[in-house]
Amino acid sequence: MTDTMNPNAVHLTDRQPVVTGPEMLASLVPPPQFDTATFDSYRSDDAYPSQSEAKDLLQRFAGKSVAVKRGGFFSRAKKEPEMKPGVYLDGGFGVGKTHLLASIYHAMPARRKYFGSFIEYTALVGALGYKNTVELLRGADLLCIDEFELDDPGDTMVMTRLLGELVGTGTRLAATSNTPPNALGEGRFAAQDFLREIHAMSDSFQTLRIDGVDFRQRALDGQAIVHDDAAYAARIAAAGPTASDDLFADVIRHLATVHPSRYIRLIDGLSLVGLRDVDQLTDQSEALRFVAFIDRVYDAQIPIAATGVSLDQVFSEEMLGGGYCKKYLRAISRLNALTHSIEDPAAP
Repeated sequence: MTDTMNPNAVHLTDRQPVVTGPEMLASLVPPPQFDTATFDSYRSDDAYPSQSEAKDLLQRFAGKSVAVKRGGFFSRAKKEPEMKPGVYLDGGFGVGKTHLLASIYHAMPARRKYFGSFIEYTALVGALGYKNTVELLRGADLLCIDEFELDDPGDTMVMTRLLGELVGTGTRLAATSNTPPNALGEGRFAAQDFLREIHAMSDSFQTLRIDGVDFRQRALDGQAIVHDDAAYAARIAAAGPTASDDLFADVIRHLATVHPSRYIRLIDGLSLVGLRDVDQLTDQSEALRFVAFIDRVYDAQIPIAATGVSLDQVFSEEMLGGGYCKKYLRAISRLNALTHSIEDPAAP
């Protein structure tokens, strides 16, 4: 057990956030880290041509012309065949799908456009009701859905029904999946599952496979950083009143009392998330709630300091071999990056 909590820090377990439907709708914009994402700033990996090919096609989808090389000179491409109203980016985590999705959002000259995770859209339906959500989103020029989930049949069918109604009134769609890298065939299966669920509108979507390796791991060590008690206390103290400081077990219990759509409010105003005495999770529901929480922390780019079990070991081998492995692997990648993003308080 680590030392007493820092009295000047925030405690996540004290927060009981409330988010209204209109606030949810207003928050449907790209995460802060993608505020300035563009196609030009997307760094494609030359070892995986599908990345640059997807980038070119998505620029066309967003209404941008793409320079092509002809006869040794660059010129504007001739008019291409009309794009389908929807694109679906299928590939491993860390290959830049969210960056490309945000690039579409920023590049498309649309009067009304929305960007959110799958869970944010389903939370909107839960808060406002299906009919009211359709009415609010009807007439939108573009809907971007990050990390489209296929493991909850109920939510998936609600979303596909919603998307079907919106496409019918002229809304264009862009979605990503969360297939893990190096899973032979899994990317194709994910795409097939998606198209099967939206069978009535499958002709409206063009599926793009994006291959590659996790960019977050290219410059990182293989494990998340674990602090001893003294180093942890120093980092919490250095962050001051904008750091949170909680026992990991308490946070896990607290997440069960807050709807995942409100997790973003748990971390409002924080510059550092502190987790003491991390232990491996054994309950699937707890693990999935923690994944949803880490997604919000990652979107906000808030570093994590932790003691106890290394956060890349927080999910059991049984979980990593189960049906939710893609979620857990993505979370591990993000946890690793977030623990490495803390500046040393003793550094000049």
